[in-house]
Amino acid sequence: MTDLTVRGACRTFAGDHAALKGADLDLAPGSVTALLGPSGSGKSTLLRAIAGLERLDAGEIRFGDTLWSGAGAHLAPEQRKVGLVFQDYALFPHMNALDNVAFGLTGADRKARALAQLNAAELGEKARKFPHELSGGEQQRVALARALAPEPALVLLDEPFSGLDRRLRGAVRARTVAALKAAGAAALIVTHDAEEALDAADTLALMLDGVIVQTGTPEDVWFKPVSAAAARLVGDANILEGRVETGEVTTPFGPLACDGFGQDTPVDVIIRPAGLCAIDGDEFEVVESRYAGSERQLSLKANDGSLWRANAPAASALRAGDRTGLELDTAFAHISPKG
Repeated sequence: MTDLTVRGACRTFAGDHAALKGADLDLAPGSVTALLGPSGSGKSTLLRAIAGLERLDAGEIRFGDTLWSGAGAHLAPEQRKVGLVFQDYALFPHMNALDNVAFGLTGADRKARALAQLNAAELGEKARKFPHELSGGEQQRVALARALAPEPALVLLDEPFSGLDRRLRGAVRARTVAALKAAGAAALIVTHDAEEALDAADTLALMLDGVIVQTGTPEDVWFKPVSAAAARLVGDANILEGRVETGEVTTPFGPLACDGFGQDTPVDVIIRPAGLCAIDGDEFEVVESRYAGSERQLSLKANDGSLWRANAPAASALRAGDRTGLELDTAFAHISPKG
């Protein structure tokens, strides 16, 4: 199967609003990529450009050797044979599940192929049900079955789980990823939910202000963010500004090595709360202690006045006003250029 590549994608709307500012992205067959970014970062515009629903002002989109967008070319959406799943699922209310999935298919076996997709989604018994008779999770699975029925080489999903309650999201997400893997298609999931992106993706791409700022495995992006802004996109982070002195940067937890940075270079020390453990000591005052189910989330003030967040076991006795020490697991610390 064929890779999709996006290079230097630019798109500006009325009022000189630049939604895409030179975005680069690669999608590989059989792999799920999550595009994570805040509202207004350009991620849905990029998805629509890949689908052919938006024209690029500059840059190009290629599927293998075929130019889809760029240099005056724009392949129509229907010629790209891309599967689409929208945030609201866009099911036809007057059609039952089987007819929704069969919509757009051709050939005498179109209903049989549609039913096969519903059976794969464990919805064969709901084939005659209309959208209003299905749960939110079932509607999402019908929408995915419809996207996969034409056997596309590329599937694009725009915030596909945002309409589901938190209890359903994990199960539906796991089913969706399994279906995408079984189809062997390249898949792009657009989301603003970091937990969703980290859980679903083989590759995670971070988008800020119209640009892809980092791409990698979820683990690499979480543990080794390229900047403080990238770190905050994928989870809570403590950010300490510092300067490199003789190959190290000073922190309240001791010096950290700064390989690859020159003397007096300004840096951001990024420390995940999960990497700070309460120990005997009195260097930190607990400002807030909040129970969060599986853990207790602590806000602390160091003797130097700096503020820190740490995670403690749910049964921790630490409360506001208590004093404690903190120990850093350096696996949860990363140093990036000052952003």
